[in-house]
Amino acid sequence: MESGERPFGELPAALVDEALKRTADLGQKLLDNFEQVRTRREEWREGLKRAGLLHRDAEVPYTSVPTTCGVDGSYAVERLLASDLIAAAAVAVEGLTPPSETRHWPEPRHRIWIETEAHEAETGTILRALMIGMELELAAQAPHEVVFIDGSLTTPLIYFNQALNKSQDALHLHTTARFLGGVLSFLEAYRTVLASARSDRCWVAIPKYTTRREIGQKMGWPDTHDDRGLLSFVLEPGEYTGPMVLQQPSQPWHLNLDPLASNLKQEAEGVTREIVALLDEIRVVYYRPYPWLPALRVEMNPKVSENRARLATVLHGIRHQCGTPAVMEPYPLYMADRMVKHLPKAIPTFRQVTSQHIAETYLGDISEVFLGLHGYRTESGA
Repeated sequence: MESGERPFGELPAALVDEALKRTADLGQKLLDNFEQVRTRREEWREGLKRAGLLHRDAEVPYTSVPTTCGVDGSYAVERLLASDLIAAAAVAVEGLTPPSETRHWPEPRHRIWIETEAHEAETGTILRALMIGMELELAAQAPHEVVFIDGSLTTPLIYFNQALNKSQDALHLHTTARFLGGVLSFLEAYRTVLASARSDRCWVAIPKYTTRREIGQKMGWPDTHDDRGLLSFVLEPGEYTGPMVLQQPSQPWHLNLDPLASNLKQEAEGVTREIVALLDEIRVVYYRPYPWLPALRVEMNPKVSENRARLATVLHGIRHQCGTPAVMEPYPLYMADRMVKHLPKAIPTFRQVTSQHIAETYLGDISEVFLGLHGYRTESGA
């Protein structure tokens, strides 16, 4: 009730007064930004037309509504007095229409990791990479015609590299052993997703938040706006942009495989080379299917974006899964996100069940159990 009905209940009155005064300045700045976009909208649309980047979804061949699913993950670290309680999960959710995929969809359609760990600053880094790996395995196994992945196609490589760099300092963690033991499987699933080699499968990533400006740089648009923000106002419903090469990082893509055992490292190096080559080829399309939706950033392999039939399948899949203003992304991604976001909220319940089980069998002072399992901070992410 305090966060909903009394948002300022615990804040000093003077702090609240000063914050409210400053919101007037913020509002004026935002208004200026909106006015700039409104006045230059037609100019930017004409630029896209001249560059051959503005298209309508009616131009692509009509296809039947494809089967779809969405994959998302979440993790949480509950910092306890005596140790850490950690959890990571990934889920795959089928789209609305058509009702189901007739091809075999292996179960379970989720992955979960729950463990207790010694206190370690890098637990979240390793756990996040493990979560991404489980997401990729689910996505690679899904038999659907269009598989939606939350986040960018570049995110797994970044998180894997961070975890591998930190793993040498956290070898005592069970989570590190689980991640290093499964990293080859994760990389192979990642390669499958990036390659989209099968003609009856399309793996596409739809990040909610992005700072990239492939189109903005090409068109000379203001660098104060990212592509998705501007194109949400520039594109009309039913329009999409032509494929653009993914914006490359300042440093070449790389993955530190030194922490792996020598035999595993050799196999992983070959897969990593393929992954890096595939990342260099990724294409980006922005699509705004309905007036109530912002432009969606869609990342995919050029075998999908440059094949009219496969691109049509992706666009129709997105359109049919975004049929209500209440959902600001494809339905299966929305549902997968809602499911896994409840994982951090469930951690205190897991802790309570664990406490009760220990208390039933502990031979010492029972107060020591509840003191040792006292939680004082939860870190989570997706």
